[in-house]
Amino acid sequence: MITRKSKREIEQMQAAGDVLVACHKAIADMIKPGVTTMEINDFVEKFLSEREATPEQKGYNGYPYAICASINDEICHGFPREEKLQDGDIVTIDMVVNLNGGLADSAWTYAVGEVDGVGKRLMDVTKTALYKGLEQAQVGKRIGDIGHAIQTYAEGEGFSVVRDFTGHGIGPTIHEDPHIPHFGLPNKGLRLKEGMVITIEPMINEGSWESQMDENNWTARTIDKGRSAQYEHTIVITKDGPLLTTDQDKE
Repeated sequence: MITRKSKREIEQMQAAGDVLVACHKAIADMIKPGVTTMEINDFVEKFLSEREATPEQKGYNGYPYAICASINDEICHGFPREEKLQDGDIVTIDMVVNLNGGLADSAWTYAVGEVDGVGKRLMDVTKTALYKGLEQAQVGKRIGDIGHAIQTYAEGEGFSVVRDFTGHGIGPTIHEDPHIPHFGLPNKGLRLKEGMVITIEPMINEGSWESQMDENNWTARTIDKGRSAQYEHTIVITKDGPLLTTDQDKE
């Protein structure tokens, strides 16, 4: 079932988004060679607790951590670990914040030290692809318009779009209908309506779009060891255009 959120619910989700944005900005200052993703996980737990918020994905279907930390060829749902980040790595930190029942979900890919030219371009294209999709998140548009905009741009830049994981509706639980693929045909799929809250979160790969699952049954990685990047926002569909509750650029 697809729910359309009330003004009060959207305000709660925005409050959660404000905490999430502050947390991501703090993480950006931490990312450097020698830091471990387990240290980042522990920092996030403390950061959220101090703000009376909780990491919503911890315990979700048994997931054990406050963040997902996906390094290089890991597409999503990477477990935090004690191994140190290396110069040249790229790492995606994904988290869902619950503040008084309002949820916010955002992933961001970070460069660790000096990343090579292809890695930087992968990150740039993935972030731009997200915003290409956001431009289509308008009342009256269809879900296929979002995926088509992302796919045509990313593939036009020589990269591939992961098919096995999608954006989704959010609130009051993490994953709700509708699914938001990052590929597809224009003017196809469900029509977007005012009050819907969704995530757009393209995962873009250097090589093949296909994924394989690690033995932990959570972490997905590329089949060819190519790197993967991801950027994600939580978006409210409004009559005035998409409202980003996780916007890191707003004052």
